[in-house]
Amino acid sequence: MKKKIIENTKTIFFALIIALIIRSLFFQPFYIPSSSMEPNLLIGDRLFVSKYTYGYSRHAFPFSPKIFNGRFFSTLPKRGDIIVFKTPADNRTDYIKRLIGLPGDEIQIINGKIFINNSPIKRTDPKKSKEINCGNSNKESQIFTETLSNGISYFAAYSMHGTMINSDKYNVPNEHYFFMGDNRDCSKDSRYLSSVGYVKFENIVGKARIIFFSTNKNEGNILKFWNWNKIIRFERFFKKIK
Repeated sequence: MKKKIIENTKTIFFALIIALIIRSLFFQPFYIPSSSMEPNLLIGDRLFVSKYTYGYSRHAFPFSPKIFNGRFFSTLPKRGDIIVFKTPADNRTDYIKRLIGLPGDEIQIINGKIFINNSPIKRTDPKKSKEINCGNSNKESQIFTETLSNGISYFAAYSMHGTMINSDKYNVPNEHYFFMGDNRDCSKDSRYLSSVGYVKFENIVGKARIIFFSTNKNEGNILKFWNWNKIIRFERFFKKIK
């Protein structure tokens, strides 16, 4: 009996070590709790984030241990990547946003359009408008297809009654990045310098890769298996993130 307990303990221990290695060095699951990345990421999406894409900082590991500074095996992120990072305010809270500004860039919003180094982000005329979730309410929003200078395209939602029509200029410091949510008028991001602001390269955790599971909490509890056709978003399973 004692020998069996020891063997089971060893099995559990090694399983935990393997899980820790996978989580720290390869992939980590994340849950989307807010609407800041709609219409591309929805509340209830579960996704995998690759840790190896940009190399490793202390934030790649659980609890962000202060065992070293900077990054190793580093590769620079690309404009348009959807990235998980630790907020500069506490170096603990995970945010997920789209990378808009690189080190040295000048970002400004003029008449509701985003300018990068005095050039507006290209966007199509809105093909449709829809209700986009924002906290405890919905906002009627226009959905644009935006295309960045490197060819990355994605959907972006702008409220019909925008909250940030014009802004000051944001000058991205060296080794820092500027992030925005795709739900432009319902996202706390780098535009809010006191709470998020510019993000150090060291604070980047990884790149969002794929949605592996998704539920719509507005349709009820997942334990109600007879309503799974409404609760579980089967069409989002294994959807590549772009």
